[in-house]
Amino acid sequence: MYTANSMNCLTEVMGMGLSGNGTIPAPYSARIKLAKEAGMQVMELVRKNIRARDILNEDAIWNAITTDMALGCSTNTILHLPAIANEIDMKMDLRKINEISENTPNVCHLAPAGPTYMEDLNEAGGILQENLEGVFKTDNEVIRDMDNPFTKTGGIAILYGNLAPDGCVVKRSAVAPEMLVHEGPARVFESEEEAIKAIYGKEINPGDVVVIRYEGPAGGPGMREMLSPTSAIAGAGLDKEVALITDGRFSGATRGASIGHVSPEAANGGLIAWVHEGDLISINIPEYKIELKVSEEELAKRKAEEPIKTKDHITGYLKRYSKMVSSADRGAIINIKD
Repeated sequence: MYTANSMNCLTEVMGMGLSGNGTIPAPYSARIKLAKEAGMQVMELVRKNIRARDILNEDAIWNAITTDMALGCSTNTILHLPAIANEIDMKMDLRKINEISENTPNVCHLAPAGPTYMEDLNEAGGILQENLEGVFKTDNEVIRDMDNPFTKTGGIAILYGNLAPDGCVVKRSAVAPEMLVHEGPARVFESEEEAIKAIYGKEINPGDVVVIRYEGPAGGPGMREMLSPTSAIAGAGLDKEVALITDGRFSGATRGASIGHVSPEAANGGLIAWVHEGDLISINIPEYKIELKVSEEELAKRKAEEPIKTKDHITGYLKRYSKMVSSADRGAIINIKD
């Protein structure tokens, strides 16, 4: 099955890719034609001395976010776009993403949020833009009308609270209604492997909040994709009963209350480093809130007594990277431009 590739879609929307770049399936001959046309367009841009920075600007970034809200694509958007924005000296305020979400209905439910796939979106008209002549929408269930959306809000939400003062991200278009507001006990794991072992071992119960930490950009190092734990939870039939929180990342194929990019991450002194087994965690996606329900006095005690964990076996460039990389809210970048 061909699922959504959010960044291919968004490069098209930002004017950095030709029409169809985000939706034409890889096996189609149209993809070969598109590749040739892209090469020809690159040469045309060179002749006219038009550079990427002449096309990519703040409006293009926010337009891409708006499109992602309508598509309900991937949490990876909220990792890649801040990094791209950094390259044009733009610092993205993630709170604006929630403002856009409140005003952008989700009109497309691609898998895993719904039963349709990227090839269906391509056949229904693709990523619509004002300058695409001759493109028309053919299927009102693949791309719904604005007055009949799947949800009135966009596909992505940024949550804030003591557990993520700099934000964390969830693909709410793929969250079951009963999990949009949830409170449960933390089940804490220091790595992806530990969490998977517990899930396969049937140690996770309905209502639990799985916490996977030290998997962020610095803690990994490298911010691994937590697709295996989320798939294991879904495979166990718990995706409508169990939440997962991590300073790691996900992909467009993730479904359920999977909350990633917790910033600051554990390795950088984020509160996620001091979550204990059984702590209550409150999640309220409609209100963009996430909270660790532990007193300030207890948290201060934990911070004083429990050092941040380090991976002493990491050496060389990975060690250098881990010391220089930002948390996910800045796009996991090294050359931070304030």
